[in-house]
Formats: sequence, structure tokens, C-alpha cells
Amino acid sequence: MADIKPFHLPDLGEGLPDATIVEWLVADGATVRLDEPLVSMETAKAVVEVPSPYSGKLVKKHGGAGDVIVTGAVLAEFELDPNLPQRAEAEATGHHHGPPKPAAPAAMGGAGTPAPDHQGVVASDEGGEISANGGAAARADEGTVVGAMQSSDRVHTEQLSSVGGVKAVPAVRALAKKLGVDLARVRPSGAGGVVTLKDVKDAAAAGTAKIGAAPAAPVARVAAAPQPAAVSPQPAPAMPAAAQRTAVSAAGKPMRTTPPTVAATGQPEQLKGVRRNMARVMADAHANVVPTTLVDDADLHAWIGKQDITARLIRAIVAACKAVPALNAWFDGANLTRTLHPHVDIGIAVDTDDGLFVPALRNADMLDGAGVRTAIQRLRAQVADRSIPPSELSGYTISLSNFGMFAGRYATPVVVPPCVAIVGAGKLCHDVVAVMGGIEVHRRIPISLTFDHRAATGGEAARFLKALLDDLGLPQ
Repeated sequence: MADIKPFHLPDLGEGLPDATIVEWLVADGATVRLDEPLVSMETAKAVVEVPSPYSGKLVKKHGGAGDVIVTGAVLAEFELDPNLPQRAEAEATGHHHGPPKPAAPAAMGGAGTPAPDHQGVVASDEGGEISANGGAAARADEGTVVGAMQSSDRVHTEQLSSVGGVKAVPAVRALAKKLGVDLARVRPSGAGGVVTLKDVKDAAAAGTAKIGAAPAAPVARVAAAPQPAAVSPQPAPAMPAAAQRTAVSAAGKPMRTTPPTVAATGQPEQLKGVRRNMARVMADAHANVVPTTLVDDADLHAWIGKQDITARLIRAIVAACKAVPALNAWFDGANLTRTLHPHVDIGIAVDTDDGLFVPALRNADMLDGAGVRTAIQRLRAQVADRSIPPSELSGYTISLSNFGMFAGRYATPVVVPPCVAIVGAGKLCHDVVAVMGGIEVHRRIPISLTFDHRAATGGEAARFLKALLDDLGLPQ
């Protein structure tokens, strides 16, 4: 009898509860060797390749592209090949192949019936089941990653893979899937025929490589050759009447607004990846933090020449942290302990279409203006191409949200535990300011400081804000 081994999705980093399948790199029934790339998975922080834990034939996949799989749930099943190298069960590999714990009742069907086969799929692009994490996420696991990827603070390098003759890293494949681009029709510009992120973005903008679109050449040949009427291209169907919204009825009378009792016509969408994790983090912060916000305006009238506003904001936060260390701290609400930090690592909020990232600007208190700008550009580039290591998305001691680059004056930014404070910078504006003997127009930046009132007093927050404003008011 064939030796069938299940492979349970490991924790791909820092206790993440689930991950989304981006692309299977091995076809059904194909033979894969130990530690060869098996599937690319998107977590809340990165796109990584999961290596095969066995050598043998892939007999079953539990989920397809776009499905969210619970950590600890069965991801695939293998028929082991005794003629190929296998990893010993007792060998320390950073993962465990034992059976998962019994699923919680929430993962079962009604009246105690077993849940469907894809019980690890919690969200699917094709109508997959939605289930509680149950016992799958609580399954005992020796480490956080599998195969050659060991649990550590090292960067998980994205390896190049060739699937269907197309060479691309998982981040490029993930972007192509998101933009609806067929990688096989993208002209590669990278060394050795590798498709780059820029290639995918250019193809998406030009509309030359849409998934499902017929190639240009065959379409031209079909148009030129005589075809029976039965197979001639049909015109696109007209839009449904419900979608053709107008301000007047067919009789020319004003249309009434939809009554509140009518259900919305939009379709629900399961949150995945970054947005899914963001929802959890925000809910946790709302439940566990006692936020209080102070606001004021930083007067930039004394500035000499053109200056980097973000770099000045970073410098001002560092100055305030040195003046009032109570806000450059972590707070443990369960044990009522506070950790003051001698260094300043600032979490920089970066907005993307996929959701909010907060990479850490390490040792901000050691950087000058040029160093700050270089570091921020590097972090934003890594976020854009999803190459930033998970270790760089945590561990900051205070945060900055520069929302004013879009719009808004004041805000109540969310403090994410264990941090104690976050600074929000509003939109730069020109305000009429009363001065001795008259009025002047000054450039000012609205500043919002939200802090956890369990860990810091109102006086400490006010002194912190004053130190920040004083530094921003210096000429240079």
C-alpha cells in the first residue's frame, strides 16, 4: 500500500494564523524532491516559497490559488518515493509532520458531521468554505518554517522559479495575479529572460497581456478567413438593465432613491493577506489600548531654504523621545509592565493597495537627514515589491503616520501594542497667524499625538508634544 503523507501548513512567520495560496509550483501527480519549491504563499507580510517536506508524488492539493489556508491545516498529500532521499522524522527541520489535533466543533458540519474536505480553507476565490481556526491553528509545531527555511531573523530570500516556461519570483507572480496579467504574454526585460515587476506593471498599463484574452495574431487570422455565420464572433452582450442607472425613469420622471429595506447589490469579499492581518491588528488595538489624542500646530516659519519635511519629522520625534522617554516605550497591559527604550526605532506607516504596512526605521536616533531619506526610500521600495523581510515589520518603539501627504489636518491614529504612542502629521498649510503688531502668513504642519493613557500621563504626552514642536520650529 502506498505511503501517503499529509503536509500541514507551517507557521510562515511570527505566529501568523493563516496564509493565502499564490501559485502551486508543482502540478498534480508530478514528482517533487525534498526541499524543492512546492507552492508560493502570501502571508500578511511577504510572499514566500514553501519547499516540499518530502520526495515523492504530489497526489492531492488542499486549496487552489487565492484560497486562505489556516496554519496547521493540511496543505497537500504526498505518495513517498522510497528511491528518493527523505528527511528523517527525528531530524531537526523546523517543522513537525505529526497528525494535527482534532478539529474544534466549529470546524465540523451540523449534527457532528465532518467538515468538507477543504477544512483548512477559510476563504476562497471560488466559493471555498469559511470556518473557524479550530484546532488546526493550535496544532503542535516545532518551529515556524519548513525545509530549508529555518526559524530565525534572517531574510527569507525569494527564489526564482520557472513555471510554464516563465521565469519570475513569487512577488512578481503575485502582482501579475492581482493585476490580471498573463505572465506567458509578458516580454521579460530581466537578465536571463526573467520577468520583473516593471514588466508586469507595463503590461498591465498597456493592456497587452490580459488573462483570458486571445493572442493578437490568431485573432487577425480568424478575422481574415471566411467563417460560417454560426462561429463568427458575437457582439458583447448589453449591460443588464439594473446596471444602466439613470436619474430619470423610462417615462422621463425623476427616479426615487432605493428604499432602505432593499438589500445592497455589492458582493462580499473575504479579506486576505495584508488587509486580513490589518483587520485583526486594529481590532486588537481597539480592544486593548486606552487612546488619548493631543493636537497642535508646528510653525515652520523660521525654516531656512527647502528642507525634507519627513526627515525633520523623524528628527523631531527623536528629540521628543530623548526629552520624554515615557512615550518611546512598550507597555504590557496583562502584566502592567513598561519597557523604556534607549534607542529610537520608528514605525513608518506606508499605504498600499493591498493594505497598510509599517516597516521599522531602525536606529533613527543615529541617522542624519540624508540617512533618514535613504532608509525610508529603501523601506518603501521593499514594501512596493513585497520583498521586505517580516522582521522589519515589527519591533519599532514609536510610530509615525504622515497622512497629510494625501489630505487631512488632525487625526486619532491607532496605537498598536506594545507601543505607547504614535505621531500623526497632517497636511502642510499656510495659516494666518497673529503676531505682535499685526498678522502674518506662516507655513504650519498640524500634529496629532495619540498615546496609551495606561502607560503615560497627560503631562508626559504634553511635554513630548512640546519638545517635538520646538524641534520642528528650529531654522534647520
